[in-house]
Amino acid sequence: MRGAPGAGRLLARAPEDHSDMLVWMSGAPPTPPVPSAPPPTEADERALLDQLRAGDNRAYERLLREYGGRLLAVARRMMGNEEDAQDALQDAMLSAFRGLERFDGQSKLSTWLHRIVVNACLMRMRTKRRRPENSIESLLPQFKKDGHRADPGPAWPAGRVNPEPGSSIEQTETRRMVRESIDQLPEGYRTVLLLRDIEGLDTEQTAAALDLTANAVKTRLHRARQALRELLDRRMRGSKNETDSSEDVQANEVRP
Repeated sequence: MRGAPGAGRLLARAPEDHSDMLVWMSGAPPTPPVPSAPPPTEADERALLDQLRAGDNRAYERLLREYGGRLLAVARRMMGNEEDAQDALQDAMLSAFRGLERFDGQSKLSTWLHRIVVNACLMRMRTKRRRPENSIESLLPQFKKDGHRADPGPAWPAGRVNPEPGSSIEQTETRRMVRESIDQLPEGYRTVLLLRDIEGLDTEQTAAALDLTANAVKTRLHRARQALRELLDRRMRGSKNETDSSEDVQANEVRP
C-alpha cells in the first residue's frame, strides 16, 4: 500500500481518491502481511489448488494456515463482532471447499477466497435482525447556496491529522474513531463503503454483490464518504474542545 497522508488531507480530497488512507485509518488493511512467511506465489497457489482438488488433508490445513488469518480479518471488518465473523468464515470455507471444481483459475486463489468471504458476510448481514438506524440525511453535512459548508468547524487537532511516526496512541485513537464512525453509517451505505474502500471491490463488482446498479453504488459511496467525514468532524471537534479545556486547566495550574 502506498504511503498514507494525514487523515484530514484524505477526507478533504475528491470522493474517489482516498481508499488507501481510509484503509490505514480503519486499522484494517485488506491483505495484512504474514510475518512468518512471504505471500504465496502463483505457482504456490496452483500447486495448493491441485492438492486440494486431490483431497489432500494437508493441503486443507495449509490453506487455513496461510489464508485463514487474512480471511478472518475481512470477516471481522464486515461483521463487526467476533462471533459473527467466525460464523461467516466457516460458511465461506465450506462454500470454497465445495466449489473448488468450479474455480477456473482466472484469478488468484487468494482473490477468489476473499470474494467468497465477502459474499458469506453479505448473506449473514441480510439475515440478521437489523439494528435501528439513523437516516443518512441526518449524517450529511449542510451546505450554503454558494456550495460552501454551513458549519466547516475548527481544524482537526494536529496530532490526529498527522500523527508522528512514533505516536502510537494518536494512531490507535484515530483508527478507533474511524471504525466507530463507519459503524454509525446506515447498513446500505456502510456496506458499500466497506466493499469499495476497505475490501477493494470496484464499482461493478460491488453492484453485482449487492444487486444494485453501478450508479446506485456510486451515489451511496459518495454519500457514505460525506457522512463519514461529517461524523469524524463532529468527533474531532469534540476532541479539540477536550484538548483546549485540558490546556486551560494546565495553564491555570502554573500561574502564580
